[in-house]
Amino acid sequence: MSLPNKIPEVSFFRFINHANNILKNPLPFHSKNFKKFGNIFRLNVGLGKSVLFCRDASLLQHALQKNQKNYTKSQIQTRDLAKYIGKGLLTAEGKHWQKQRKLIQPAFHKSQLNVLLETIQKTILIELKNIKTGKPTDIFPVFNDLAFQTVVKSIFNIDISDEDVASLQHTTEATQKMLVQELRQPFFVWWFNLSGKTKKHLDLTQSSRIILKRLVEERRKSINKHNDLLDMLLNAKYEDGSSMDENQLVDEILILFAAGHETTSNALTFTCELLARNPDAQLKILKEIQTIKTESDDIMYWIKNANYTKLVIEESMRLYPPAYFIDRVNIEEENFNGMVLPKGSNLLFSVYEIHRHPDFWKNPEAFLPERFLDETIKFSKNYFPFGAGPRMCIGNNFAMYEMILAIIALIEQFEIIEKKEPIQIKPLITLKPFNAILEFKDRK
Repeated sequence: MSLPNKIPEVSFFRFINHANNILKNPLPFHSKNFKKFGNIFRLNVGLGKSVLFCRDASLLQHALQKNQKNYTKSQIQTRDLAKYIGKGLLTAEGKHWQKQRKLIQPAFHKSQLNVLLETIQKTILIELKNIKTGKPTDIFPVFNDLAFQTVVKSIFNIDISDEDVASLQHTTEATQKMLVQELRQPFFVWWFNLSGKTKKHLDLTQSSRIILKRLVEERRKSINKHNDLLDMLLNAKYEDGSSMDENQLVDEILILFAAGHETTSNALTFTCELLARNPDAQLKILKEIQTIKTESDDIMYWIKNANYTKLVIEESMRLYPPAYFIDRVNIEEENFNGMVLPKGSNLLFSVYEIHRHPDFWKNPEAFLPERFLDETIKFSKNYFPFGAGPRMCIGNNFAMYEMILAIIALIEQFEIIEKKEPIQIKPLITLKPFNAILEFKDRK
């Protein structure tokens, strides 16, 4: 009888010794450990706690799909993130999650999203006016505002004051930065609480909740039909015929803000960074745009037929997946391929490493959009841009529609001047770009 495989361990001393670098960017630290120990290792984070870091795609597929009932999200989301954005789809578990997913899913069906396309397109065109030609521009703030405004307008298809939008956006971004500090410096959480830093960010969240409750109340009093996500959520009914209560509705809206704008702004920025280093890809997109726009003026037609544009976005999300880690905890002990995972193991799956694993991908570091012409790759166990299984991102179609339309509008209007320097990253809760300075030239 063979003994179960022992999982190699990275000591607490090594963790502390690299704490400052981990706070800035943990990916090089994890990458070195993966190269040294293989596809899984245990990181001792002190106080008897540890985390299993994994880049085994088959184990991730097992946790998300094949045996997903034995896995739950970790306290990083169900407790730490939830304290800032509530118990919505992203942070809920069990029967509560099932109930909410069943209620909200219809709002994100492709047929329903079709109603939002004009709003999304209009918002994109307005926000792209903030790009200045002829001088270096940090593109991330442009896309950050574009993605946030798109979410806001898709939820509330009404005029919201700039002050309210700025407050909501500031809270969404500030609380995520605070959470990063709490997660990467767990030994300082006591100080964050004692100094009032945590309370300051919880107060920001409460201020956002007050704004959202006011907007929801105004909508309830309105007799007009707005054809937005808020209308859909207000009209959605549970099996017993009841509707979401106010607090749950606000939780779900906060989730949409947090999950719906940052990942998209990151992906759009990385896509443009890659296009700046691949001018031939820009020309292919431009040619595709010119073809589809002569064939139809229907927005959905553009989305469905912008085939190369979609390949570029898919390759961008392979190289720079916005959700670059997926966390799970196993409810009962598992024996996976001879490796024992004790009950309650904290697993962090590195999507970033899986998407660049040389065993899974040919020329993994290269930008090759055409690789996704092979549909089996797109739907393989090695590609997780939106997760997988029952908890796959509910807004995946919304995000793809928005990104395709944004790249179409951008490349139609501007040429991105070629850039040679390496792409820089800043991993936080999501994988964010850093110093994304690009220069644009008008095409017309």
